Amino acid sequence: MAAPLDGIRVVDFSRVLAGPFCAKTLQDLGAQVTKIEPPRGDVSRVAAPINANGVSGYYAQQNAGKRNLSIDLNKSDAREIAYRLCDQADVLVENFRPGTLASFGFGYDSLKARNPRLIYVSISGYGQGGPWRGRMAYAPTVQAEVGFTHHSLRHFGNNLKAPQTDALSHADVYAGMEAAIAVLAALHQRERTGEGQHIDVAMAATLMAVNEHAHMDLNNLDPGDDPPILGATDGSFFEGPDGEQFMSAISLVNTITFTWFVAAMRRPDLIDDPRFRSSALRRSNIDALKYIVQQWIWTFPDMASLDAQFDEAKIAIGEVRSMDQVAESEWADYWGATYRVPDRQGGEFRLPARPWKFSGAQFDQPGAPSEQGEQNTDICHELGFSDDDIARMQANGSLVDNFTAKMIAMVSAQLDARQARYGEHSDEKPA
Repeated sequence: MAAPLDGIRVVDFSRVLAGPFCAKTLQDLGAQVTKIEPPRGDVSRVAAPINANGVSGYYAQQNAGKRNLSIDLNKSDAREIAYRLCDQADVLVENFRPGTLASFGFGYDSLKARNPRLIYVSISGYGQGGPWRGRMAYAPTVQAEVGFTHHSLRHFGNNLKAPQTDALSHADVYAGMEAAIAVLAALHQRERTGEGQHIDVAMAATLMAVNEHAHMDLNNLDPGDDPPILGATDGSFFEGPDGEQFMSAISLVNTITFTWFVAAMRRPDLIDDPRFRSSALRRSNIDALKYIVQQWIWTFPDMASLDAQFDEAKIAIGEVRSMDQVAESEWADYWGATYRVPDRQGGEFRLPARPWKFSGAQFDQPGAPSEQGEQNTDICHELGFSDDDIARMQANGSLVDNFTAKMIAMVSAQLDARQARYGEHSDEKPA
């Protein structure tokens, strides 16, 4: 059985993460995605670390399997290529600053006049209008603006030597995911109306929507000494029977969840312990409480028996694993949690697989990440351009070949030359 989005054509004008993740999700569901890159390429192509073959895993993770068209929209011929591609498309994804694509003649209204069925998705920091419309937006800055960072700083408090941001780009990924959801809804609506529409996705609004504790701040709900009963904001870390580091998502401080630990340990005496009679006391004596729990944990022969005991008390625990460790687990093998793609230079990348399984659909594995402009000729032929047209557009710079690869190769050659030079003349020092 075909994939759910088989036959849907997506034009991906986006770069880096939010937009590419949206387009990747649509591709994972079966859509054909054509990525359009500017002459200098998607900046994520040079995102470190780059493998030994000079290919960025960051780029590969979000773009593997997408067709690639590299053009210079400043050229009229290039714009004609893009217009023809958009005329045939079902979905367009972009994440430039508001108004950027419109300045090239590719705003929603212009493309709607040519293709009324087009679903046009714009992802930005703060939306296509309003007072913050033109602001630069990267995940850490948006997370700071809408309470994510504040929530973390408030939670960790004095445990932080200095303010810190999150290590992952939640704003980008969540916005890309919400954009993909909106596209699916718009495709469904188009089946009834026959018309496409413009979808405006703001990273800031997305983060507010996915913040499970937003209701507390928005309604001035103060939990007092008790942390929220749900959520992962007050978990504790412990050492397992064989030295494993693991954590529990259940709070030792909260009045209700504290009793779950008491039940798991068969220690009802702790409820009347003067050190632990209230949430405030438990927080002030948390080290002593953790010590008691840790000593109990070490009475178990292995993690399996400990997990069973915690499970009986409805306490979830999770071992702290690295990505490569979980990839080698029995669960990852069962799920098929990773797959491998060639890097087009003799190596390969191991990447995360689809996060869902369908009982009534079949999916092909994504192919290798395309080199910049790799499908230029094929796509132009599909759009009705002749060989002479293509040769002319290559000559005038409308079609761009693998600029990024050439730049990486040039820099690598320069570094090799410098290394060779200073290897031969050890008394010389680089400038």
